[in-house]
Amino acid sequence: MKKILSVFLLCFGLVGFVSAGEAPQPCGPAGDLSDELSTNVDSNARCFELRMYTAEPVAADGSGGIDNLHQRFREEEVAIFEKHGAEIIAVWQRLDNPNTLVWMLAYRDRAHRQEVWAAFAADPAWEALLAKYPVPISIEAFMMSTTDYSNLK
Repeated sequence: MKKILSVFLLCFGLVGFVSAGEAPQPCGPAGDLSDELSTNVDSNARCFELRMYTAEPVAADGSGGIDNLHQRFREEEVAIFEKHGAEIIAVWQRLDNPNTLVWMLAYRDRAHRQEVWAAFAADPAWEALLAKYPVPISIEAFMMSTTDYSNLK
């Protein structure tokens, strides 16, 4: 159970994403951003999150490994996020680091992102999936807004 809890916390990007006392990184429409950040951002931009998950190697008990992580996404993780309102733009396999899965999500704005992740975390289907495919990962996450000249908004 302790191992599952640590994987659970890592999957939510709580490690290294926002330090204690820091405000969440802004993202979304230009009107939601500071003057400094909004200069080149579209007024209708959504909030985009690029996440890179590097999986620990497969352990003796069969947990871990990039293949188990891909199976977790393939089987239901993407569907759970979509059920709670996230748009999954794409999921990629990094070719220069085969233990890393990269994916991009889109939300209306920062508040919508928070709602999606809270609902995802509370979903019993996620808890069951995580128990079925425990994969310790390290996470890099980036919050972005599209520019006023981007084709993708």
